[in-house]
Amino acid sequence: MDECNEVVLYIYDLTHGMAAMMSQMLLGRHIEGIWHTAVVVYDREHFFGSHGITSCLPGTTVLGQPQRKQVIGQTFIPLPVFTDYVRGLAESTFRGSRYNLLKHNCNTFSEDLCQFLCGVGIPKYILDLPQEFLSTPLGQNLLPLIESLGSGGDPTSNFQYESDFTGGFASSGRAESPGYEQLNSQIEQARQQSQELNERRNKIRDKIDKNTKKKEKKSKKDRNPTDSDQNSAAEMSESEADTQNGLNGVNGSIPPEMLPSEKALKEEEAERLAEEERKKNREQPIIFKEVDPKLELECLVNLVDGKLSEEEQIAVDELHQYLLLGEGAWALGDGFLVFVGRMLRDNSLSTEVRVHLLRALANAALKDDIILLLHQDRREHVLMNFAQDIDKHPPEEQQALALFMCNLFENDNASEWLLYISEWSYNNQTTSNIRASTKVAVHCLLSACPRLKDIGTALVYNLATKEVKTVVFDDVAVELSMALLQFFNSEPTEEHLFRTMKALAKFTLVSPDVPQFIQMIGPHPKTLRGRSERINELIDQISKKVR
Repeated sequence: MDECNEVVLYIYDLTHGMAAMMSQMLLGRHIEGIWHTAVVVYDREHFFGSHGITSCLPGTTVLGQPQRKQVIGQTFIPLPVFTDYVRGLAESTFRGSRYNLLKHNCNTFSEDLCQFLCGVGIPKYILDLPQEFLSTPLGQNLLPLIESLGSGGDPTSNFQYESDFTGGFASSGRAESPGYEQLNSQIEQARQQSQELNERRNKIRDKIDKNTKKKEKKSKKDRNPTDSDQNSAAEMSESEADTQNGLNGVNGSIPPEMLPSEKALKEEEAERLAEEERKKNREQPIIFKEVDPKLELECLVNLVDGKLSEEEQIAVDELHQYLLLGEGAWALGDGFLVFVGRMLRDNSLSTEVRVHLLRALANAALKDDIILLLHQDRREHVLMNFAQDIDKHPPEEQQALALFMCNLFENDNASEWLLYISEWSYNNQTTSNIRASTKVAVHCLLSACPRLKDIGTALVYNLATKEVKTVVFDDVAVELSMALLQFFNSEPTEEHLFRTMKALAKFTLVSPDVPQFIQMIGPHPKTLRGRSERINELIDQISKKVR
């Protein structure tokens, strides 16, 4: 099993209890708090604000410690995959310029991140807070003012939300009360404290500039501060989030050096070097590069002409930018997978529409950053639900789908996505990425269609030679091996026999049950000797395991 990491939601009340005391009087409705949330995972706290996505050591923002900590679950997603995903968000959906106090805020980001990491969302009472506020008469009156604030609010600044709301309250004409005056007084104190804090930060930045060289020398190892350093360390942790906000504001993306902790950075670098070494030594996947993306897009556009909404037309334009203009996966907006889902599920559209779309995606699968698109599908499972139903689709759609999945093995992150074990329900059954991938491979391998059989042998070969721990599950290895034994009876070509025999040899090493099934079910691979020297070598390897 891959190493798991705990995912914790940090919940802050930006009013520090004042909302619970004053909301009934001001809004005519009790609100427990004005919530700001952050996601803590891989020893870092991640949150979204008007400066974009920021990361810091847990509990070191100016908000201090959270009022609540809620464990969301465990994630098996590797740190490099998570890092790529968050950087993609920082350049697209969660740019600082897209921050909106009510509709696209820190809590929206926390929801997205928790769904990505664990497939579980944040508490509903947090997500429903803006609508709850707007449902009050005062909320309706303040809506134009709040919308005019745009991205001016920063969720990590002390009482920024309260000061915005309070200004609105004061202009509403509501009679001031002793409690309201007390609230204003506390906010004014918070502003003064914020001013003093900024002065302290400036001094700290000066110190940091003077000691940059010293800090760089010591950044490679974790150190515990001495007693004399305690105050300085505390001040620096207090300012860390603000410093990162300033850097993030330069280009709207996360500085790579600030996302993980120093320890995580070391681990990431070691993993990267190990991955490069493994790539040099691993079996190269079998992929298909014959797809012409320009032709597929032209055919798709002609077939759907006049049948798309404005949003769907935008999605087609985004795919054009991604495939033909060299734009990154960030060009594919939030609605792209909605468009894909409609194309795959709408029976009023012709089979050719789905074929050309899937073939276009098969070309996209060869790109390094396709993983960003795949991770967007963790919530709705549009692609994998379609794969789960492969036996229900026309042969042309089956071929295009299998081609797309086979080409995903070109990149390690994308191929690992195919083997995720997180489960969800579909058509009253529990499935997962690895189950859907296995079903597609078996279906293609045992198909009577020569083209599907060719892609099926490539899929099984790629699955077996992919060195990922998730393939060690006995049921998957056994299921694929049983399909291989059945395939051997179909008089395969030398190339197809080599691919499948290579896969079977791998599976005998993965699962102790596979040799037993070979012995019980047959045919024994030695009956296929003589086709070529490379096949004979594989048969010898298998025979050592099958007595």
